This record gives sequence, structure tokens and C-alpha cells, in this order.
Amino acid sequence: MFNSLRGTLTAKLPHSVYLDTGGVEWEIAVPAPALSALPPAGETARLYTWLLHREDAMALFGFASAEDRALFLDLQKVEGVGPKAALKIMSSIPSRQLICALDDGDLSRLETVSGIGKKTAQKMLLALKGKLTLNAGGGSSSVGNPAATPWQNVVSALVNMGHDRRDCENAVARLAETLNSDAEFSALNRTAQEDFLFRRTLRELA
Repeated sequence: MFNSLRGTLTAKLPHSVYLDTGGVEWEIAVPAPALSALPPAGETARLYTWLLHREDAMALFGFASAEDRALFLDLQKVEGVGPKAALKIMSSIPSRQLICALDDGDLSRLETVSGIGKKTAQKMLLALKGKLTLNAGGGSSSVGNPAATPWQNVVSALVNMGHDRRDCENAVARLAETLNSDAEFSALNRTAQEDFLFRRTLRELA
């Protein structure tokens, strides 16, 4: 499974972009903030991706950062919130404001967000209040998630394969701590370390 796509933006539409990666042009659904963060059409861009694969449909979602993708996945933990609803929510309110509203228990603020009714707002508070934290870039990561900063790409790749995020976070953190004292692992470059850790964690989760 791929973690991100890098290529030439060929078009920026109201709710999606087209990205050409060596002759393959992808249609990628994106939230409004990602459109603002991406460069103009014709320039090179990178999108952190998540693939929806069902028997009757496939769709690719993209985000300007791994943190925004993590928030998108966290929103889907709420009963009744699917990928399209999560994308609509992220297009209607900045990540920082959304997380602050959740932490403050601000039900009325959540109800004003497009795509969120009173019942959904209540479910969001129950599922996510106090469980997200702001990072320096204004995105989010799960509270108590030791793998979020150093190995977020590994966790995201595993989650994209259908594994539970919390199980992935715990397994990656545990294995990373063990491997930190491994001289062979330490000698690898960052990309090789991520690949090695991904494969080891995948075997443990199997």
C-alpha cells in the first residue's frame, strides 16, 4: 500500500485534484484546506493518501500532511461518519478549531459545522473529546500516541491496510524501542528504517 503520491498537479477542482505520476493521472478527493496548501496546477506536489476500496467502489483521498490524514481517519471512528462526511467536516472547519471545540465540549460550535447535526456532534464528543492533540503545524495526532511523530508514516501505511490504528501505534512503538539498540537498524537510512519497521510490524499484526 502506498503512503503518498508525488507528481505534477494537472488540475485543481472544488473538491478534488488531478495528479500525474509518471503517465498515470490520479483523481484524488481532498478537503478545502489541502487545496489552499497545494501549489498551482503545473507544479510538483505531494499528497498523503488513503484508499477506499469496496466491492462496488474505489476512491482515493489526499491530504497536505500526514497529520491531516490522521484526523480524517480519527473522524471515521465516530459512528455515522464515513469518508465523505469526514472530508466535508474538514472542509468546513480548520483542524485547530475542530479539536478545540471537541476538547471544550462545545456542542453548539460543532453543530454549526456543515455535515454535523446534533446527534453526530454528541457522538463526536463521546468518541474524540480529549483524545486528540494539536501539533506544531496545527494538525492532530492521538493523545498518548508515542509513534505519531517519529514513525507516523509507518503507522499510516498499516492503517491504510485495514489494521486498527491503536494496535498499529502500540506495535510500532514497542518494536521501535527494541530496534533502537540494534546497530544494524541504526545504520540504515530513514527510508530503509521505515520499510524494515513496517515489515516487522506487519508480521506481528498478522
